[in-house]
Amino acid sequence: MVFEGSSAAISHTGKVRSNNQDSGYAGANLFVVADGMGGHAGGDVASSIAIHRIEGLDQAFPSTDDAAASLQAAATTAAGDLIRAAKDRPELAGLGTTLSAIIMVDDYAVIGHIGDSRIYLYRDGALTQITADHTFVQRLVDSGRITPEEARYHPRRSVLMRVLSDMDADPELDMFVMPTQPGDRWLLCSDGLSGVVDELHMTKVLRLGMAPGRTADSLLKQALDGGAPDNVTIVIVDVGGQHPLMSGTPTIVGSASNPQGVVVPAARPARPSWLHPVRQAANEPTHFEPAAAYLEELIEEDRRRSRRRRVGWFAGLIAVIVLLAAGLFGAYAWTQTRFFVGSDSDSVVIFRGIQQDIGPLSLSSVYEDTGIRLRDLPSFDRSRVETTLTAGSLEDAQQIVERLRESAKGRP
Repeated sequence: MVFEGSSAAISHTGKVRSNNQDSGYAGANLFVVADGMGGHAGGDVASSIAIHRIEGLDQAFPSTDDAAASLQAAATTAAGDLIRAAKDRPELAGLGTTLSAIIMVDDYAVIGHIGDSRIYLYRDGALTQITADHTFVQRLVDSGRITPEEARYHPRRSVLMRVLSDMDADPELDMFVMPTQPGDRWLLCSDGLSGVVDELHMTKVLRLGMAPGRTADSLLKQALDGGAPDNVTIVIVDVGGQHPLMSGTPTIVGSASNPQGVVVPAARPARPSWLHPVRQAANEPTHFEPAAAYLEELIEEDRRRSRRRRVGWFAGLIAVIVLLAAGLFGAYAWTQTRFFVGSDSDSVVIFRGIQQDIGPLSLSSVYEDTGIRLRDLPSFDRSRVETTLTAGSLEDAQQIVERLRESAKGRP
């Protein structure tokens, strides 16, 4: 059965990079994103090699097992091509690429994945990440050392644990098969999208129900609006649904669409030698697959960073508390320079402070009981005292008291 649906692929250099090392492919049954790495030239070559080696799988397979076996074999062949490319062109040493691919077989999606490009499934209004990133920070998330939100901004988020590279002749892809149904929308993307646009905003775009091409354009715009520090590649696949069947001509984007100068070595048997043992080279540690000692160093660095962060937070909290306490003390000290004249139960009193309370804390206290009884004051003065008389200073308060004393004496 031939897969029925519509698709789109788009790739952009982004706002920071000078060249596009991503590649994407959208065909009749095959859909792929590859994010190359390894220097200015190496990334271009790596993702192009991967796409051109795997595009032969764009066909109708008799079973999901056949498709999965073919996808794994093509990835292994592509890894061999990368090893030969680095040997024949030393300036390409260290090249590699992620690979996230879907082969549609009847009502199933055969998925192969390595690296940190992603495959999402949008179904019934919900977006689900299907693949797991093969990154150092994802290992930290899986082990509970950091949260997924912290992983988005971790300084080591670009360190890959598994990738197609010139140092591994037998790449280990995550391979699995998922049932799919009409109305499903599959999103494949490089980290140029997923590293900038979160799932909430992706979902908002997907819920608009636009055709794949317009949806890809909208997602790309969000990545560009977010700064697009990396290349951005997006492939969207609709299963059945409202969008018509696309042309049989595949869409190739990114570096694979312009393979000028990219030399894919002819396949030839790998002959281990004393000078260049392929199997030994595959086991050498690289910046793509860090050695255990390096991983422990990164984990310890993360622990140190976490401790420094906790110390910084604690010091900041203490500083805030000290500043707040100083502010409160200063405010309280100022209130104690104020005075007002009021009354207790039966006499005129000079109070220190202001006529306000903060919860159970009173901001005034009795400074002097003047001995003037309220009943001796004329009713007008008594009323003023009971509602309090504000004084600018102790001297002002004492002058008010003297006037009240004279008023009490003069009452008949």
